Formats: sequence, structure tokens, C-alpha cells
Amino acid sequence: MDKSRTARTAGTVVAAAFGVALIAGPAAAEEWRFALEEIEGSVQDAYAQEFARLVEERSGGDVTVTVYPYGSLGTSAELTEQAMDGIVQLTHASPGHLGTLVPEVQVFSIPYLLSQNNAVNQELLTESPLIYGTIADALREQGLELLTMYPEGDMVWTTNREIRSPEDFENFRMRTMVSPMLVAAYESFGANPTPLPYSEVYGALQLNMIDGQVNPIFAIQEMGFYEVTEYMIWAGQQQFVTTVVANGDWYAGLEGERQELLDGVIADMADYIFETQEEYNQERLEMIREAKPEMEMIELTAEERAAFEERAEIVREQFVDMVGESGQAIVEGLEAEIQALEDEHGAEESME
Repeated sequence: MDKSRTARTAGTVVAAAFGVALIAGPAAAEEWRFALEEIEGSVQDAYAQEFARLVEERSGGDVTVTVYPYGSLGTSAELTEQAMDGIVQLTHASPGHLGTLVPEVQVFSIPYLLSQNNAVNQELLTESPLIYGTIADALREQGLELLTMYPEGDMVWTTNREIRSPEDFENFRMRTMVSPMLVAAYESFGANPTPLPYSEVYGALQLNMIDGQVNPIFAIQEMGFYEVTEYMIWAGQQQFVTTVVANGDWYAGLEGERQELLDGVIADMADYIFETQEEYNQERLEMIREAKPEMEMIELTAEERAAFEERAEIVREQFVDMVGESGQAIVEGLEAEIQALEDEHGAEESME
């Protein structure tokens, strides 16, 4: 059975389950279903819980938001399908998964694209004319409305050996999401990228089926990846960026006041989630240090990072080849927006 058919079948089962729930008892006046790519206690869960609180408060209880953590409705790819089909109204969808449907979104999988100043990234990801123009239009064609984007923290390598140069990645099996651009990125770094579902990573590390993985610190802690690896390595190559998307027809069909309420809550969530993800990652790093004091933590030098950044140039070229004529305009447009924001904010401020 092909992947799309599997996802649609899963969506049918989920839809039937929701139907049974509606028949079994009285429903709220209006329910918004919000699916997550991560488990309870994650950054996405924090976002969804605060979102739900604000929506319910501002609607006077006329709207309730039901949050479905990762695993309760299916895989990340299946959640996107369910949002497209209207089974859930809202979902988090990372570019690594969305990119199989909308190649333009994979621009965020290009290493060393975003700023080292998170104030710049916040303004870019919440207000960029290019993101909410060209990229949002591409998502809209697939039946999805882009509501917002935000980072969940630096992507940190956890590995079973020290990695300081592309040469150290020789014969190294690095787990990635199922994303052509992420596969290309780790090929450019010299590794052997190995796409695996999120739920299979711990076991694969434990059984030496893979040699390392990459995720934000909070995910490394909550999924226990540090337990089955020896090194945590900061290479500065990427932040994990996610989107919040809605079913396009549902969003377009919201009454004026409801759509204004949704848009207002989304706008007001920006400061909250940028601060929260920083707090989560710092707290989880301390938890890792306490649980495994012998874990070796390495921050690559500027010179060491430069070797990987140079290798990543080919990923930009592959993105343009994959997306076509608009790909070059997207890369150059985002780089120009980032540069302008850095000039405005000052690039000296560290993300950390």
C-alpha cells in the first residue's frame, strides 16, 4: 500500500472515531481539534495548551480546543493529511514533512539559513512578506492555511562519537526526517542520512542501527536520546522550525468574528512561544547534565562550523533545482529579509 493511501486510510479511521464520539454524547457548541507532532510536555504542547486557553477565554467558552499529542492520531505525515481532509482543524507541521507536499517549505531545511539572532528569526517567521506570500500561497494550493511559524530551538547532534569536521561523518548513519532536503544536507556534511519515524529513533540508537540523531534539546531530553548516545554537539547549522497550519476551507469559512479571534490569538502567541522554547531548552539541558554528568558536550568553533557551512552551499543549489525557477527567488528573498532585519536589530545578540 502506498504512503498516501495509508495516510488516507488512517484518516478515515480517525474520522470514524470522531463520528462515534459525536453520536455518543453532546458536543460543545464549537470544537477545534489541534494535532501535535510532539508528545505532552513538549514545546508544541505548551503552544497548543496556551492557544486553547486563550481561544476559550476570548470566546467566552463558546469555542473549545481539543489537543491531540503525538501518537494519538497517527504519524506526522498522517496529521498533515488529516488537516488537509478537515478531520482536524489545526496541526503543527514541520517543513521536513510538509516539504514532500510543498517543496518551497523545504527552504527551512537549508543549513545556516536563519540568523544567529533570535529576535531576527522571530520577526522573520511571524511577519515575512515572502513566507506569508509565496510560501503561504503554495500551502494554500494544497488546502492548508499557514497561520504562523516559530523555532523550537537549536538542532543539536547526539552521537556515539565525536564529530568536529565533515571527515568525522564518514560511514556515520545520521537519522533524519523523511525530507529530501535534510537527506541532502547530511549527505553534504559527509554522513549517511537514514530517514526514520520519530518514534523509532530511541530503539535504533540503542540497537546501533544508527549512530546519531538531530533534534532540539527539549526533544533529546524528553525522548531519552541522550541515554543512548555519548556526545551532544552544537554546530549552529539549524533551528528546528515548525508551522501551525489550518484546513484551508475551514479557515476561509470561519465567520468574521471567529477568524478575527483566531488571528488575534495566533499573533499574541509569538512572544510567548519564543520565550517558552528558550526556557524549555535551558531547563531540559540542565536535566540532561544532572541525569548524565559524563555526557560530553561540544560547541564547534567558528572555524569548525565554517567547514560545514561551506559544504551546505550545495544544498542551496539542490533546493533551487528541486523547486524550479521560484526556488532561487525564495532563497535570495529570505536572505535579503534576514540581512535587513539583522541590520535593524544587530546580529551580535546570541540566540542563547
